[in-house]
Amino acid sequence: MTDDLKNTTENEKTEVKPETVAVEKIKDEEKEEKNDNPLGLEELPEEIKKKLEKKKAEKDQTKGKKGAKKRKKRVARKVSIGKAFVKATYNNTIVTLTDMQGNVIAWASAGMAGFKGPKKSTPYAASIITRLAVGKAREDYGLQEVSVFVRGVGTGRESAVRALNSNGLIINSIKDITPIPHNGCRPKKPRRV
Repeated sequence: MTDDLKNTTENEKTEVKPETVAVEKIKDEEKEEKNDNPLGLEELPEEIKKKLEKKKAEKDQTKGKKGAKKRKKRVARKVSIGKAFVKATYNNTIVTLTDMQGNVIAWASAGMAGFKGPKKSTPYAASIITRLAVGKAREDYGLQEVSVFVRGVGTGRESAVRALNSNGLIINSIKDITPIPHNGCRPKKPRRV
């Protein structure tokens, strides 16, 4: 009996289950796909992908023209801790990622992502542009942690902060810096009828 038990345990050890191999292959393929597209563009909707590719093609065409000034090459630097500024107005949402001194690393706006009109101030647009800005900052500078500063009263303010967290950035603090008047301007005189 003990010999039978030993044989079964040895057989179990040597056998490799095909399900685990398939799962590991799928995980490896997903990692490769993520490495191919560090901006996280594979998660974006098709229409926004097309708009971004179209803008990139237009930019490449303008670079190829004669008489264009050559820029100095950027020195690659690593910024692991930075600041994230979210400006959420009634008409638009802008996300700016900076280093600790305030030098801009990456930014994105709803108009840049292809949203027009009243769609620019939606929470959905805010999450998309946050994903774009975070993708650029992580690819170029290796950004990992941010302190968030939210300005404005638009509908995209909360979803932008949530998108920062869901796209892999560690949020150290969130501060509301919406400007508030301290009895600033003098009110109008009452109307005499």
